[in-house]
Amino acid sequence: MKNLIVIPARYASTRLPGKPLCRIADKPMIVWVLERAKMAKNAAGVLVATDDERIVQVVEEAGGSAVLTSAKHTNGTERLCEAAARFDADNYINVQGDEPFVEPEDIDRVIALLEREKEASVATLYAEITDREAQNEDCVKIVLSHGGRALYFSRSAIPFARGAAPHYYKHIGLYAYRKEALLAYPKLPRSDLEESEKLEQMRYLQAGFAIYAAKTERIGISVDTPQCLRRAVNFALGVPETRGDLSGIRLLLTDIDGVLSPAQLIFDENGESHKLFNVRDGLGIEVLQRLGITVGVITGRDSPALRKRLELLRIAHARFGIKDKGEACVEVMRSLKIAPEETIYVGDDAPDLAAFAVCGFSCAVGDAPKYIRDRASFALKANGGSGAIREVTEMVLEAKGKLDILSNADEYLKSIRQTAS
Repeated sequence: MKNLIVIPARYASTRLPGKPLCRIADKPMIVWVLERAKMAKNAAGVLVATDDERIVQVVEEAGGSAVLTSAKHTNGTERLCEAAARFDADNYINVQGDEPFVEPEDIDRVIALLEREKEASVATLYAEITDREAQNEDCVKIVLSHGGRALYFSRSAIPFARGAAPHYYKHIGLYAYRKEALLAYPKLPRSDLEESEKLEQMRYLQAGFAIYAAKTERIGISVDTPQCLRRAVNFALGVPETRGDLSGIRLLLTDIDGVLSPAQLIFDENGESHKLFNVRDGLGIEVLQRLGITVGVITGRDSPALRKRLELLRIAHARFGIKDKGEACVEVMRSLKIAPEETIYVGDDAPDLAAFAVCGFSCAVGDAPKYIRDRASFALKANGGSGAIREVTEMVLEAKGKLDILSNADEYLKSIRQTAS
C-alpha cells in the first residue's frame, strides 16, 4: 500500500467531549471526515484510529475501517504512529478527525508534495490569512524558505512586522509522512519548542527533519468547541453565516466619547469639561464583569472625570490619549491572552475603524455616521451615551444564554450573591 490515510479520532476531547460522534446534519462528524477522505484519488485506503469502541462501531456501520488504539496517546501523531506500526504503507496521511469538510483535492495536494520533494520527511499545507487573523494564538502561523521548506511554526504572529507589512500564513493541519519519519517520531527527544508552543510538529523541526508546505486557498471549519460545531452544522445545512456568534466573547473594549458618553463636551464657566454617563450602561458593564467578561476602554482623551468614572466602574484596563486604537486593542488582547474572535469593540467614528479591523466583532452606535455603521459587525439602535453599551451587554448575554440575569429578578439577585461570595 503506497499511501494510507489515517484519521486519528479521540473521544475524550477536553473542550467538546465525544467530539467525533457529534452530529452534523444527518450523520456523525467522523463519518463526514471518512467520506471526504475516501474521495481522495491518490490514496489506497482510509483507516480511522480511535480510543473508543463507539467510534469503531459508527465507522464500521458507515462502511469504513477502524482500529482501536491506546487511550494514553497525548496527540494525534502518537496515535498515527501506533496505526503505522500495524498497517504497512510507504506514506501515511494524517487527516484530522475534526475537519468534517476537508477537501479531497488538498489530501491529493499534500501527497503530491511529499512525492515531489525528495528531501521532505513530512509535507503539509498553509493558507494566506489577514493581519487580524494572525493575532489569534489559536491560529498557528508558518514561515517558509523560498523553496517551500518550513522554517518555523508559532502561535505568535510571525514574522514580526517591524518594517514592511508581512504576509501571514496559517498552517493547515493536514500532514503526509514518509514511513521512516513517522516511525522515528516516538523515539525523538521531546522538543522544548514543542513544549513552549504546544505544537507537536516542532519535535520534527528541532530534530532536523525537513517539513515542506504547499499553499491552498481553502481554510476549512475545524470543530473544537460547541460554537464551532454550530458553525459546521449551519454550513452543512446551507445556512448562511451571520455576522457573528457572540457566545465566545471574553473581552469588551469601548471608546468613551460618543459611546459611554454622548458625542458632545460641556464646558463650565471655569473652562472645565463635564461629561454625561448613562447608568444603564454602568449596570451592563457590572453584569458583564460578574460573568467574567473583561471590560476595557481605549480613548483618545484623558481627564480626571474620565478616570473617576472608570474607577467607579472598576475598569482596570484603560488606555488614554491613544492615536492608533488598533494597536492599543492588540496590546490589550495580548496582555490578557484573549483572541480577537473573543473580543468585541464598540465605537462611533473614524478613529475606531482601526479597532474594528483587529477585533473579532465590532459595534457602531446608533448615531454614528453611516460609513462607520456600514463597517461594523453590528449597527446598534441606541445612541452613544444613551444605552449603547447596555444594548451590547444584552446581545452578549443572549448569545451566552444568560439574558435572565437582566430580565428576571431572581436571577439578577442570584448573580449578585454569587459575586459577593
